[in-house]
Amino acid sequence: MKISIISPVYRAQNLVVELVERLENSLSQIFNQYEIILVEDGSPDNSWEEIENICVQNKNVKGIKLSRNFGQHYAITAGLASATGEWIVVMDCDLQDQPEEIPKLFNKTKEGYDIVYAQRELRQDGVFKKISSKLFYKTFGYLTDSKQDPSIANFGIYHQKVIQSILSMNDHVRFFPTMVQWVGFKSAKINVEHSSRAEGKSSYSWRKLINLAINNIIAFSDKPLRLTIRLGLIIATLSFLSGLIYIYRYINGEIKVLGFASIVISIWFLSGLIIFILGIIGIYLGKTFDKVKERPTYIISKRINN
Repeated sequence: MKISIISPVYRAQNLVVELVERLENSLSQIFNQYEIILVEDGSPDNSWEEIENICVQNKNVKGIKLSRNFGQHYAITAGLASATGEWIVVMDCDLQDQPEEIPKLFNKTKEGYDIVYAQRELRQDGVFKKISSKLFYKTFGYLTDSKQDPSIANFGIYHQKVIQSILSMNDHVRFFPTMVQWVGFKSAKINVEHSSRAEGKSSYSWRKLINLAINNIIAFSDKPLRLTIRLGLIIATLSFLSGLIYIYRYINGEIKVLGFASIVISIWFLSGLIIFILGIIGIYLGKTFDKVKERPTYIISKRINN
Protein backbone atom coordinates (compact mmCIF):
# COMPACT_ATOMS: atom_id res chain seq x y z
CA MET A 1 0.00 0.00 0.00
CA LYS A 2 1.26 3.45 -0.92
CA ILE A 3 0.60 6.75 0.84
CA SER A 4 1.11 10.27 -0.49
CA ILE A 5 1.84 13.31 1.65
CA ILE A 6 0.90 16.72 0.22
CA SER A 7 2.34 19.85 1.80
CA PRO A 8 2.15 23.37 0.32
CA VAL A 9 5.37 25.24 1.04
CA TYR A 10 5.60 28.99 1.65
CA ARG A 11 8.32 30.77 3.62
CA ALA A 12 9.67 27.46 4.93
CA GLN A 13 13.29 27.25 3.81
CA ASN A 14 14.38 26.38 7.34
CA LEU A 15 11.60 23.84 7.93
CA VAL A 16 11.40 21.53 4.92
CA VAL A 17 14.44 19.42 5.89
CA GLU A 18 13.03 18.71 9.35
CA LEU A 19 9.58 18.13 7.86
CA VAL A 20 10.87 15.46 5.47
CA GLU A 21 13.00 13.77 8.15
CA ARG A 22 10.09 13.52 10.58
CA LEU A 23 7.75 12.33 7.83
CA GLU A 24 10.13 9.57 6.81
CA ASN A 25 10.56 8.42 10.40
CA SER A 26 6.78 8.18 10.80
CA LEU A 27 5.93 6.69 7.41
CA SER A 28 8.64 4.04 7.26
CA GLN A 29 7.17 2.33 10.32
CA ILE A 30 3.91 1.50 8.50
CA PHE A 31 4.23 1.88 4.73
CA ASN A 32 6.52 0.12 2.28
CA GLN A 33 5.88 2.80 -0.34
CA TYR A 34 5.36 6.48 0.18
CA GLU A 35 5.87 9.78 -1.57
CA ILE A 36 6.24 13.27 -0.12
CA ILE A 37 5.03 15.98 -2.48
CA LEU A 38 6.23 19.48 -1.61
CA VAL A 39 4.48 22.23 -3.58
CA GLU A 40 6.37 25.52 -3.51
CA ASP A 41 3.79 28.29 -3.84
CA GLY A 42 5.87 31.21 -5.12
CA SER A 43 7.69 31.62 -1.83
CA PRO A 44 9.92 34.74 -1.61
CA ASP A 45 12.68 32.90 0.29
CA ASN A 46 14.89 29.97 -0.75
CA SER A 47 12.31 27.25 -0.11
CA TRP A 48 12.58 25.91 -3.67
CA GLU A 49 16.37 25.57 -3.46
CA GLU A 50 15.96 23.51 -0.28
CA ILE A 51 13.34 21.32 -1.98
CA GLU A 52 15.68 20.79 -4.95
CA ASN A 53 18.48 19.65 -2.64
CA ILE A 54 16.20 17.21 -0.82
CA CYS A 55 14.82 15.77 -4.08
CA VAL A 56 18.33 15.09 -5.42
CA GLN A 57 19.18 13.08 -2.30
CA ASN A 58 15.79 11.41 -1.79
CA LYS A 59 13.72 10.02 -4.67
CA ASN A 60 10.71 9.59 -2.37
CA VAL A 61 10.37 13.36 -2.31
CA LYS A 62 8.74 15.10 -5.26
CA GLY A 63 9.08 18.83 -5.84
CA ILE A 64 6.54 21.02 -7.62
CA LYS A 65 7.18 24.71 -8.16
CA LEU A 66 4.28 26.98 -9.11
CA SER A 67 4.96 29.87 -11.47
CA ARG A 68 3.85 32.40 -8.84
CA ASN A 69 1.98 32.59 -5.55
CA PHE A 70 -1.49 31.19 -6.27
CA GLY A 71 -2.51 30.51 -2.67
CA GLN A 72 -2.45 27.62 -0.24
CA HIS A 73 -5.51 25.76 -1.53
CA TYR A 74 -4.40 26.01 -5.16
CA ALA A 75 -1.03 24.58 -4.17
CA ILE A 76 -2.83 21.73 -2.41
CA THR A 77 -4.80 21.07 -5.61
CA ALA A 78 -1.57 20.91 -7.63
CA GLY A 79 -0.18 18.36 -5.19
CA LEU A 80 -3.35 16.27 -5.19
CA ALA A 81 -3.26 16.06 -9.00
CA SER A 82 0.22 14.48 -8.78
CA ALA A 83 -0.49 12.06 -5.92
CA THR A 84 -0.43 8.33 -6.73
CA GLY A 85 -1.03 6.79 -3.30
CA GLU A 86 -4.14 4.89 -2.24
CA TRP A 87 -4.27 7.14 0.82
CA ILE A 88 -3.37 10.83 0.78
CA VAL A 89 -2.46 13.07 3.69
CA VAL A 90 -2.70 16.85 3.41
CA MET A 91 -0.76 18.88 5.95
CA ASP A 92 0.84 22.29 6.41
CA CYS A 93 4.60 22.71 6.23
CA ASP A 94 5.03 24.80 9.39
CA LEU A 95 5.17 21.67 11.62
CA GLN A 96 2.04 22.64 13.53
CA ASP A 97 0.57 19.54 11.89
CA GLN A 98 2.83 16.89 13.38
CA PRO A 99 4.02 14.02 11.15
CA GLU A 100 3.99 11.70 14.17
CA GLU A 101 0.16 11.84 14.16
CA ILE A 102 -0.15 10.27 10.68
CA PRO A 103 -0.05 6.62 11.92
CA LYS A 104 -2.91 7.45 14.29
CA LEU A 105 -4.95 8.87 11.38
CA PHE A 106 -4.24 5.83 9.20
CA ASN A 107 -5.17 3.33 11.92
CA LYS A 108 -8.59 5.00 12.18
CA THR A 109 -9.24 4.36 8.47
CA LYS A 110 -9.14 0.61 9.17
CA GLU A 111 -12.56 1.01 10.78
CA GLY A 112 -14.01 1.66 7.33
CA TYR A 113 -13.66 5.43 7.02
CA ASP A 114 -12.76 7.16 3.75
CA ILE A 115 -11.83 10.41 5.52
CA VAL A 116 -10.26 10.91 8.92
CA TYR A 117 -9.95 14.51 10.05
CA ALA A 118 -7.29 15.69 12.49
CA GLN A 119 -9.10 17.61 15.21
CA ARG A 120 -6.98 20.18 17.04
CA GLU A 121 -8.64 20.44 20.44
CA LEU A 122 -5.85 22.53 21.96
CA ARG A 123 -4.75 24.87 19.19
CA GLN A 124 -1.29 26.34 19.71
CA ASP A 125 -2.06 29.58 17.86
CA GLY A 126 -1.98 33.20 18.84
CA VAL A 127 -5.05 35.13 19.99
CA PHE A 128 -5.42 36.83 16.58
CA LYS A 129 -5.37 33.48 14.73
CA LYS A 130 -7.90 31.89 17.06
CA ILE A 131 -10.34 34.82 16.96
CA SER A 132 -10.08 35.32 13.21
CA SER A 133 -10.52 31.59 12.60
CA LYS A 134 -13.67 31.41 14.73
CA LEU A 135 -15.15 34.50 13.05
CA PHE A 136 -14.33 33.12 9.61
CA TYR A 137 -15.90 29.71 10.20
CA LYS A 138 -19.01 31.10 11.93
CA THR A 139 -19.65 33.57 9.11
CA PHE A 140 -18.82 31.02 6.46
CA GLY A 141 -21.06 28.38 8.04
CA TYR A 142 -24.01 30.78 8.32
CA LEU A 143 -23.78 32.10 4.77
CA THR A 144 -23.28 28.65 3.22
CA ASP A 145 -25.79 26.79 5.44
CA SER A 146 -23.08 24.30 6.42
CA LYS A 147 -21.52 23.10 9.65
CA GLN A 148 -17.97 24.36 10.09
CA ASP A 149 -15.57 23.22 12.80
CA PRO A 150 -12.70 25.67 13.51
CA SER A 151 -10.72 22.85 15.14
CA ILE A 152 -10.41 21.11 11.74
CA ALA A 153 -8.34 22.47 8.86
CA ASN A 154 -6.50 20.73 6.00
CA PHE A 155 -4.73 18.08 8.06
CA GLY A 156 -6.26 14.66 7.59
CA ILE A 157 -6.06 11.43 5.60
CA TYR A 158 -8.22 10.89 2.54
CA HIS A 159 -8.83 7.89 0.30
CA GLN A 160 -7.93 8.24 -3.38
CA LYS A 161 -11.61 8.15 -4.42
CA VAL A 162 -12.29 11.17 -2.21
CA ILE A 163 -9.42 13.08 -3.81
CA GLN A 164 -10.52 12.13 -7.32
CA SER A 165 -14.01 13.47 -6.54
CA ILE A 166 -12.49 16.75 -5.34
CA LEU A 167 -10.31 17.04 -8.45
CA SER A 168 -13.38 16.50 -10.63
CA MET A 169 -14.89 19.70 -9.20
CA ASN A 170 -14.18 22.46 -11.69
CA ASP A 171 -14.69 25.31 -9.24
CA HIS A 172 -12.47 28.28 -10.02
CA VAL A 173 -12.30 29.09 -6.29
CA ARG A 174 -10.62 26.32 -4.29
CA PHE A 175 -11.07 25.78 -0.55
CA PHE A 176 -9.99 22.29 0.43
CA PRO A 177 -11.91 21.74 3.72
CA THR A 178 -15.26 22.74 2.22
CA MET A 179 -14.67 20.72 -0.94
CA VAL A 180 -13.98 17.64 1.20
CA GLN A 181 -17.18 18.26 3.12
CA TRP A 182 -19.18 18.75 -0.08
CA VAL A 183 -18.17 15.44 -1.75
CA GLY A 184 -19.35 13.46 1.26
CA PHE A 185 -18.07 9.91 1.99
CA LYS A 186 -17.80 8.24 5.39
CA SER A 187 -15.72 10.33 7.78
CA ALA A 188 -14.48 10.44 11.34
CA LYS A 189 -12.54 12.83 13.59
CA ILE A 190 -9.75 12.05 16.00
CA ASN A 191 -7.92 14.32 18.38
CA VAL A 192 -4.32 15.13 17.54
CA GLU A 193 -1.61 17.12 19.24
CA HIS A 194 -1.21 20.55 17.68
CA SER A 195 2.19 22.21 17.89
CA SER A 196 3.13 25.87 17.96
CA ARG A 197 4.70 27.31 14.80
CA ALA A 198 8.32 26.27 14.51
CA GLU A 199 9.23 29.56 12.86
CA GLY A 200 7.74 32.82 11.60
CA LYS A 201 4.07 33.78 11.67
CA SER A 202 0.94 33.02 9.71
CA SER A 203 0.72 34.56 6.23
CA TYR A 204 -3.04 35.08 6.66
CA SER A 205 -3.72 38.71 7.51
CA TRP A 206 -7.19 40.15 8.20
CA ARG A 207 -7.36 41.32 4.58
CA LYS A 208 -6.50 37.87 3.23
CA LEU A 209 -8.98 36.20 5.57
CA ILE A 210 -11.76 38.57 4.48
CA ASN A 211 -10.96 37.96 0.80
CA LEU A 212 -10.86 34.22 1.43
CA ALA A 213 -14.24 34.35 3.17
CA ILE A 214 -15.88 36.43 0.42
CA ASN A 215 -14.51 34.26 -2.40
CA ASN A 216 -15.62 31.02 -0.78
CA ILE A 217 -19.03 32.28 0.30
CA ILE A 218 -19.71 33.38 -3.27
CA ALA A 219 -18.33 30.10 -4.68
CA PHE A 220 -20.27 27.76 -2.42
CA SER A 221 -23.55 29.56 -1.76
CA ASP A 222 -26.15 31.92 -3.20
CA LYS A 223 -27.43 32.79 0.28
CA PRO A 224 -26.20 36.43 0.12
CA LEU A 225 -28.50 36.94 -2.87
CA ARG A 226 -31.39 35.32 -1.03
CA LEU A 227 -30.73 37.53 2.00
CA THR A 228 -31.14 40.63 -0.16
CA ILE A 229 -34.70 39.47 -0.92
CA ARG A 230 -35.45 39.32 2.80
CA LEU A 231 -33.83 42.72 3.25
CA GLY A 232 -36.04 44.14 0.50
CA LEU A 233 -39.18 42.73 2.13
CA ILE A 234 -38.17 44.14 5.52
CA ILE A 235 -37.55 47.59 4.05
CA ALA A 236 -40.84 47.50 2.14
CA THR A 237 -42.68 46.63 5.37
CA LEU A 238 -40.91 49.37 7.35
CA SER A 239 -41.63 51.88 4.59
CA PHE A 240 -45.33 50.99 4.64
CA LEU A 241 -45.48 51.36 8.43
CA SER A 242 -43.59 54.68 8.23
CA GLY A 243 -46.10 55.89 5.66
CA LEU A 244 -48.98 55.10 8.01
CA ILE A 245 -47.22 56.99 10.82
CA TYR A 246 -46.67 60.06 8.60
CA ILE A 247 -50.33 60.05 7.52
CA TYR A 248 -51.41 59.89 11.17
CA ARG A 249 -49.08 62.77 12.14
CA TYR A 250 -50.23 64.84 9.14
CA ILE A 251 -53.89 64.41 10.10
CA ASN A 252 -53.10 65.52 13.67
CA GLY A 253 -51.16 68.57 12.44
CA GLU A 254 -47.84 67.45 13.89
CA ILE A 255 -45.87 67.96 10.66
CA LYS A 256 -45.03 71.64 9.99
CA VAL A 257 -42.61 71.31 7.05
CA LEU A 258 -43.90 68.72 4.62
CA GLY A 259 -41.72 66.16 2.89
CA PHE A 260 -38.15 67.40 3.44
CA ALA A 261 -36.90 64.95 6.08
CA SER A 262 -38.68 61.92 4.67
CA ILE A 263 -37.46 62.56 1.10
CA VAL A 264 -33.80 63.10 2.07
CA ILE A 265 -33.70 60.07 4.37
CA SER A 266 -35.44 57.87 1.80
CA ILE A 267 -33.11 58.93 -1.01
CA TRP A 268 -29.93 58.29 0.95
CA PHE A 269 -31.14 55.05 2.48
CA LEU A 270 -32.52 53.51 -0.69
CA SER A 271 -29.54 54.67 -2.77
CA GLY A 272 -27.14 52.99 -0.38
CA LEU A 273 -29.26 49.85 -0.36
CA ILE A 274 -29.39 49.70 -4.17
CA ILE A 275 -25.62 50.14 -4.45
CA PHE A 276 -25.10 47.42 -1.82
CA ILE A 277 -27.34 44.94 -3.66
CA LEU A 278 -25.76 45.78 -7.01
CA GLY A 279 -22.36 45.17 -5.42
CA ILE A 280 -23.37 41.66 -4.32
CA ILE A 281 -24.74 40.89 -7.79
CA GLY A 282 -21.55 42.31 -9.31
CA ILE A 283 -19.39 39.98 -7.23
CA TYR A 284 -21.36 36.96 -8.47
CA LEU A 285 -21.09 38.19 -12.05
CA GLY A 286 -17.35 38.71 -11.60
CA LYS A 287 -16.89 35.14 -10.37
CA THR A 288 -18.97 33.88 -13.30
CA PHE A 289 -16.72 35.90 -15.63
CA ASP A 290 -13.61 34.29 -14.09
CA LYS A 291 -15.14 30.84 -14.59
CA VAL A 292 -16.14 31.51 -18.22
CA LYS A 293 -12.55 32.49 -19.10
CA GLU A 294 -11.49 28.95 -18.08
CA ARG A 295 -8.01 29.98 -17.02
CA PRO A 296 -6.04 27.32 -15.12
CA THR A 297 -6.31 27.55 -11.36
CA TYR A 298 -2.52 27.12 -11.08
CA ILE A 299 0.52 26.89 -13.36
CA ILE A 300 3.44 24.56 -12.68
CA SER A 301 6.86 25.99 -13.48
CA LYS A 302 9.11 23.03 -12.52
CA ARG A 303 8.86 19.43 -11.37
CA ILE A 304 11.45 17.20 -9.73
CA ASN A 305 11.17 13.39 -9.36
CA ASN A 306 7.70 13.42 -10.96
